[in-house]
Amino acid sequence: MEIRRLEVSDAPVYQAFRLRGLREHADAFTSSFEEVSLQALADATRRLAATSNEKLWGAFVDGEMAGMVGLNHETRLKNRHKATLVSMYVASEFTGRGIARALVATVLQDARASGLELLVLTVTDSNRQALALYEKAGFSSFGTEPDAIRVNGISFGKTHMYLQLKTP
Repeated sequence: MEIRRLEVSDAPVYQAFRLRGLREHADAFTSSFEEVSLQALADATRRLAATSNEKLWGAFVDGEMAGMVGLNHETRLKNRHKATLVSMYVASEFTGRGIARALVATVLQDARASGLELLVLTVTDSNRQALALYEKAGFSSFGTEPDAIRVNGISFGKTHMYLQLKTP
């Protein structure tokens, strides 16, 4: 397995992989397959641009994208000490190999190296596997937002989690 930061040249693979995750796990993401599938490849390219406030990594197994994760850095003056872990997805045929754990570790390493003090994320409250992954990485829950998203009329709550990297 290789984990590396995604680059502009990865945009077509990233876009297809992201759409797969949105289609297969609609309840796990705030973005929808329907909306993202209408976006041009240029939108994915911009998201991967080095000047973006978001960093995205891909996990590759034998050259095939197996997982992804992102880190959105806050840009406003009062929030620059924190970032949000986003877009975590591992394809079903690659689960159970430690890819998700390695992706989270990559984000944590980058966050610490960047001087971030706080990481936050949301996870669908019924996704016990993801909740356990984040708890093992040191994240703690600070509440659940009921009815956070709706997929085909079905309501899902989102558990909010944080990890203090550096004491304020």
